[in-house]
This record gives sequence, C-alpha cells and structure tokens, in this order.
Amino acid sequence: MKTNKNLGYLLVMVLWIIACKKDVKPDVDPIGEEIAQGLVTLSNDFIYWDETTTLTFDLTKGNKELANHSGDLFLHAGLLLTSSTSEKEWKEVATAWDKNLDTYKLKREADGRYSIAIHPASFFKRTQTNDVTHIAFLVRNADGSKVLRNVDGSDMYWAISSKQKPHITFKAPTVQPTFVLQSEKQSFAVGEELPIRLHASQSGTLKLSINGQEVATSQGNELEHKLQLNGTGLQHIEARIEANGQHAVRVLTVFVEGDVEVAELPAGINKNGVTINRDKHEVSFALTAPDKSSAFLLGNFNDFQATQDYAMKRTPDGNTWWITLKQLDFQKNYTYQFLIDGQLKIADPYARLVLDPNHDGEVAQNPQLPSYPQGATQGIVSVLSLNNTAYAWQTTTFNRPDAFDLVIYELHVRDFLDQRNYKTLRDSISYLKRLGVNAVELMPVQEFEANSSWGYNPSFHFALDKYYGTTNELKAFIDACHQEGIAVILDMVLNHAFGQSPMVRLYQQSGVLTNNPWFNITPTHPFNVGYDFNHESLLTQQFTKDVIAFWMEEFKVDGFRFDLSKGFTQKNSGTDESDGAVQQWSAYDASRIAIWKNYNHFIRERDQDFYVILEHFAEDREEKELASEGMFLWNNLNHAFNEATMGWNDNSDLKRLFADAHGFEKPYFVSYMESHDEERLMYKNLQYGNTNGNYSTKELTTALERMKQAAAFLLCAPGPKMIWQFGELGYDMSIDENGRTGEKPLKWDYLKDSQRYSLFAHYARLIDWKRQNAIFRNGAINHNVNGALKYYVLKEGGQEVLVVGNFDVVAHDFTIPENLQKSWYDNLTGITRDWRSTSSIPLTAGQYYILSINKLNNKQ
Repeated sequence: MKTNKNLGYLLVMVLWIIACKKDVKPDVDPIGEEIAQGLVTLSNDFIYWDETTTLTFDLTKGNKELANHSGDLFLHAGLLLTSSTSEKEWKEVATAWDKNLDTYKLKREADGRYSIAIHPASFFKRTQTNDVTHIAFLVRNADGSKVLRNVDGSDMYWAISSKQKPHITFKAPTVQPTFVLQSEKQSFAVGEELPIRLHASQSGTLKLSINGQEVATSQGNELEHKLQLNGTGLQHIEARIEANGQHAVRVLTVFVEGDVEVAELPAGINKNGVTINRDKHEVSFALTAPDKSSAFLLGNFNDFQATQDYAMKRTPDGNTWWITLKQLDFQKNYTYQFLIDGQLKIADPYARLVLDPNHDGEVAQNPQLPSYPQGATQGIVSVLSLNNTAYAWQTTTFNRPDAFDLVIYELHVRDFLDQRNYKTLRDSISYLKRLGVNAVELMPVQEFEANSSWGYNPSFHFALDKYYGTTNELKAFIDACHQEGIAVILDMVLNHAFGQSPMVRLYQQSGVLTNNPWFNITPTHPFNVGYDFNHESLLTQQFTKDVIAFWMEEFKVDGFRFDLSKGFTQKNSGTDESDGAVQQWSAYDASRIAIWKNYNHFIRERDQDFYVILEHFAEDREEKELASEGMFLWNNLNHAFNEATMGWNDNSDLKRLFADAHGFEKPYFVSYMESHDEERLMYKNLQYGNTNGNYSTKELTTALERMKQAAAFLLCAPGPKMIWQFGELGYDMSIDENGRTGEKPLKWDYLKDSQRYSLFAHYARLIDWKRQNAIFRNGAINHNVNGALKYYVLKEGGQEVLVVGNFDVVAHDFTIPENLQKSWYDNLTGITRDWRSTSSIPLTAGQYYILSINKLNNKQ
C-alpha cells in the first residue's frame, strides 16, 4: 500500500507539471534551437505606437560598456522619421541627457538585466504617426559617461509597426538591434546550418530568400527553416509576408567566413593604401591588420557588398591584406571601405580623402567631391580619385630662409579668416609680406574629428581635412608662399590619434583598446589626449615615416612642428598630471632620443635642409642631444614675458632667450611669447597689469607700448622666433573665450586703430632688421635680463647691438657697464647717443632702446 501511494503521488506530480508546461514557453523552439536572449528583448514581437512594450537589455551583450553595472540606468530615445536623412538624424528626442527622470529610468531585474516599459504615443507625445519608421535608443548611466550600444558602437533601433499592415520579424537567429539588421553571432562557417524562425503579425504567405533566391515558403504567420550557408561574405536573408493585398520585407545580414587565400604582396604594390598602375590599368588595395580572420573590399564598384570576388588575400606573415582590381573606370572617382571579420567597416587609414556622413554637411560643398553612398553603407568611407588633375607647381625651386633667421607666423585657419579657407588665406599672403615674416606655421590640417577644432584630434593622417578646402587649394597657397619667399611649416600630430581612426577601431572593444599593434593600451605619459601611439612598434614607425614622406613630397612643405614630441616614449611616467609625474616624464630618456634620431635621419635623407621643430620641453641634456642632430626645440617664454609686460618683475627672467641658459652652443630653439596654447599677453596686461600713480599697464595705450618693448627683446635675440596670429596687433581676447579650443572673434578691425597699427609697424621693423643683419642669427651674447632693468649685447665682427629697457612701472637709472660706455646709433629714433663719458642714464617706466655701433641694415 505504501508503494502504491508513492506511485500515485508521482503520477499526480507528472500530470501537474505537464499541465503547467502548456502555459510556459518551451526552452527550445520547434526547430530544435535554444531561444537566446539578445541585447534587446521585446515583450511583444512588434512595437505598436499605441501599445505598451517592455524592452529588456542584457548588459553583457552589445558594446558591453555597462557590463557588471548595478546602479541606475536611463533610456535615451528619439524617433526616425521619413524626413530623417540618415539613421543618425534622430527626431523628437523625448529624453534629456542631463536629467535623470523617473520617466525613463530602467528597472533592474533579478537576473541582472534592465527593463523599461514604454507606450510610444505617451512617451513621445506625438499625434502624427504615419511618418514614424523607428524608435532610436541608447541606455546610459547616471552621468552619461558610459553608454550601452550595439557591438559596433552604433545606436540601437527597432521598427515601429502598424496594425493596418502586415509585418514580419526574425525570432531566430538572435539579431542585433542595428539599423541594418544583423545577426548577433558575428560569423558563420561555409556549409553551416542557420536555423530560421519567422513570425508575422498577420496570416498570409511567408517567403524566405537568400541573396535573391527563394528557399522556403509557408502559409500562416510562422515559417521555420534550416538554412544552409553555402556562400561567403555577407549573405542577405530576406523575410517576406504577403497578406490582404499588402506586403512587408525584413532583411537580415549574416557573415560567412570562407577560406582565406594566402599570397605574397606582389612587387610594386605598397603595403598600405592604394597603388595605381595606369599602364596595366590596375588598382591594388592593401591594409595592415594583423590577427584578423578575414577582410573584404567594399565600394560603389560592388554596391558595398562583401562577395567572394572581393575577398582580400593575406600575406604569409599574417600582417597584410591585399587585392588588385582590373575593371575600374579610370575616368571616375570611387568610394570604398574594408570589411573586417564580417562586422567592422573601416575607411582606409592611408586614404587621401574621406567622406564623413555626420560632419560633411557643415563643409562648403566642393563640386569635385563624390557624394556619400547613402543607403549602401554606414560610417566614414575612403575616396579613390582616379581622374584628378595633378597640381601644376609654379615654384619649382625655393631657397629656404636660414633656419636661424626664421620668423614664423603661427596661424589657425579657422580663427584667422572669416571665410576659413585656403583660397582666402592665399589672399592674405600680402599681409604676411607687409609684416615681414619668412615662414608660416599652420595648425593641424590633417583630417580631424568634427569640423570646428584646433586639429589636435586627428583620425586620418594622410587626408586633408575638407573644412578648409581642397588639396589643390592648399598646394596653391604653399606655392604662392614660396613665390613670395615664405616657407610653410605644418603642425604634425603623431603622438596620438582619435577614435575615428581605423587603426584604433580595428582593435577596440567596448571603447577599450586590445592588442593594438600601433597604440599603447594605456598612455605612457601625462597630458596625453586620444589614443597614444607606441613609437617603439615597428608598425608605428613605418606608419609615421609614411606620413612624414607623404606630406613632404606631396605638398612640398618646408618643415614640421611635431606636437607633443616628448610623448614619443615607452618609458612609463603614468597619466597623473602632478608635478612629480611631469618631472619624471621630462627627465632624460635615451629611448625617446633614439626614436627621434631615427625619424630625423629619415627626414634628412629626403631633404637635408628640412625644418624639424619639436614641442618637447624635456630637460636640457636631452634637448641638447636632439639639437646636436639639427632639430629645433620650442622655447616657451610666455610666462616670463607676460610678467614683464604687466610690470611684475620677480618672475620675469628672460635668460632662456639665450643658448647658454640651455647649455647649447647655438640657439637651436624657436622662442616665442605667445602660441596657440598660451594665454594672450595683452589680455593679461589689461586684466592683471601693475599700476603706479598715473602709470598703468592695464591702460590700452600703455599696454600696447609695453608689447613693443617685449617684441624688441624677443626679436633682437639670436635664433628663430615665432609670433602667434594677431599678436602683432595686440590681440586681447582670452584663450578661454568661448572655451579654450573654441572659436575666437576675428579682429582685423584692429588694423584701423592707429595705436594697434603702430604695434604692427613696430613688429615689421624689428623683423626687417632681424632678416637683414647677420648679427641676429647667432651673434656672441652678453646678457643681464633678470629684474626690472634688462639688457643684452650682441657682437659680430665690428658690429654690436645693445637692447636695454625698463620693465618696471617706476623709473630707474641704468648703470652703464664700462664696456658699453661708447657712442651708439639709436635705431628707433635715428639719433646718436654718446655714452663715452656717461656712467648712468635714466629710464622711465617702459622705456627701452635698440642701439648699435653701426646703423642696422633695413629694406623698409
């Protein structure tokens, strides 16, 4: 009896479990596959405008930026309308990024996922619905520092369905909520079976096709099929429902990996970028991408479809992918990308021109610029120009100024001209000629992220940023400068790259670098921005040399100023910006010196007289060793000069103007009072200047006169000098105006102000003297430039030059050293000053002299 009771009990339990199971979804679907949860799971198969749907997010999927997060999360959502020009153009954004409201706060589920129920009509408060196509959404943490997106970094999307029309969705395989629907599984093998399960909102005829070939059909609202994947590359699986005279289509793309052909790179083909062989009518594409499984060439020549004909070969060392095309029309321009491992689309890192769908709309349209392949692909694309006319250089020989005679004018095209383009900049050469400078240094012009920028956020180092104009327009500017005897120096940014760089994106997961052959996973030094290049990597060295050679040869520039050159190190100082870390970073670094000697040697092999200028700021021992190789160092004297112009002289020592203070034999440094990166002297004069009685350096007239005095001390000292744009007019807008790197007001109206024009004329006069008199190149020096009374003496041959001035706000007597008690010519007034029997002279506040034994040569 006891056994019978137990058997009866078990039977009841089994029947009860079976009954319960009728109301529970099975763990597997009818085609025998587990039902997987994706990045986003919907409570309903379709989102209707007037029904509530719960979205559940798996933080371990997608870009995983919020993986292991357990705090508050918030939905950020908008709509795509028929008027949206791309999936990036959200409309009707219903959430505020900077407000954490309960309305769009997610609920944390017991399994660690997060969910939110939305009723679109209530959530977006929009009555018109016939133009809505998708909900676009992201999930962010409370401060917006981390964001859940798709695995490729794109926004998440889900189509809005209508009850009046049939719709169809993929229940299997698990899909990503990308705009162009993709499978969650990143790749499949040739011959692999892919279980498909379709569900339609209405009963009708369901059809399944792959690459245009129908493979299954069904009546009702569900279709199940095991699809064998026989092709390679991207396979387009189309689901179609026909019901009640209407139809709907949903396309899913999956990537199928085939066997990779291994072959050496043919002779004559570059290891990176495009090689054009017009004789053979061939174009070869090559990409460095170690440790990748597959690469396909996409372009408007194949509708951006990854097919076997466009599978790239891999070299035996596993580093390079390449393909040669023979069918291209050499009278056309093309757009192209690389598809890596079936998921990542990147532009060519060596592209000379790229199209950016998110930012090119702000760029003045160029009729020669190809249109973006809208609808065919996403992201930045490269441009292959096969029919461009080469620029015809007018100046084929240019005698550069001696490096020690340089007076460089640093300018930023965006903040120098209202039109912000090279055409207008070319028209401004006459202004630079009047000023007398013999070199122009352009802030970075390589393709940088967004448009309005200083340019120190590069992403494509071979491409000219379109914001300022075309390649030929920049070449015409350089050509015109050379015709006028003006050298052109480019600001070169090779310490780092930013996130749009294909070389960053190739080895990036959830915003973090992994196993990148060019970049450090974490920076090795303070003040790094973007992603830090590892310059001990042979691949990075090759890339850097390729960039250097390209700009030297293609644009015929005369020099580079290398940004953040002290960052070219693998000696890890950490990213802490404390004084101790900065001192450690600045300490002598033999490995960094070796890197720079290597690059300098590469440059000198191509052009012995090329200007190499480093923004280095390391200890003098290191800079001296670099200078011995012919490299020049930036010499920042902003603080000392500004203290002097304001009349605060305790910290105004100008000794670093001179080679002996650096331990150098010659002034291998470019000295400046202002640069793009320093506060403007006139701004601080007017805000913080010293005052004594009626004499105030805060007063405009006085402040401008003191700028003349400072310019005399700067420009008459030996060695190359630099002027920041509009410094010659007393520009007095703070560097922090509209944000440090933000757009600054143009002040060409200063030229109409007689006092400011007088400063311009003074600069022009000083520059003329510097260029016409060899003593300013490297004359023997004696100086005493600490304190309020400052002077220095230059000697060369029978010529001597004395610069003396009072930087205080009160008068002082200058005690004339015995060796200076002689007859002098006053170059500012044209009179003779006989000090042969004079031991002291009075100098009023701000008074100064530029004296010489013989009158200085001048052209003016």
